[in-house]
Amino acid sequence: MKPILLAVAALTLSASAQTAPPPAAVFPVSDLHARLNQIMPGAGERGSNGATLADYGSYKIQLSVRTISGGAEVHAHWDDVMTVEQGSATLITGGAVVDGKTGDDGETHGSRIDGGQSRKIHPGDVLTIRAGTPHQLILAPGAVYSAVVIKIHEP
Repeated sequence: MKPILLAVAALTLSASAQTAPPPAAVFPVSDLHARLNQIMPGAGERGSNGATLADYGSYKIQLSVRTISGGAEVHAHWDDVMTVEQGSATLITGGAVVDGKTGDDGETHGSRIDGGQSRKIHPGDVLTIRAGTPHQLILAPGAVYSAVVIKIHEP
C-alpha cells in the first residue's frame, strides 16, 4: 500500500509542478518575433491566428496576429493585458454587443459594438480590458496587427 501512495504523491507533485508558474521566465523579443512570423501565414488565410507561449492556469501568455477586424466580444472570466507589437488599430470598448451570442464558456461574440468608446492604438501601447467589458479591434484594410496578450483569470 505504501508504494502506491508514494507513486500517487509523486504523480501529484509532478502534475502540479508542470502547471505551477516558474519562479521566473524570460521570453526574449527575438523569440517573440520569430513566433509571430510563424503564425503570420495563418492570420493571412483566416484573418487571425494565435499561439500560447505559456499557460499557468490562472493566467496565460499568448501571441495574436490579425489581418482583418475582429467581431465584438466579452470575456466573462478573463482580463486582457496587451502590448501592441505591430500595426495600428482602433480599439472600441464599452457600449453594447450587437447580435451577441454567449457560449457555455461565458464568452460572448457579436457582429459589432454599438455606443462604445473608440481609441487608436499603436506599437508599444499597453492596454487593459477587464472581464465583462465589450471590446472590438478594427483594422484598416490591408493592415497587419500583432500583440502579446496576457489573459488573467477572474473567478
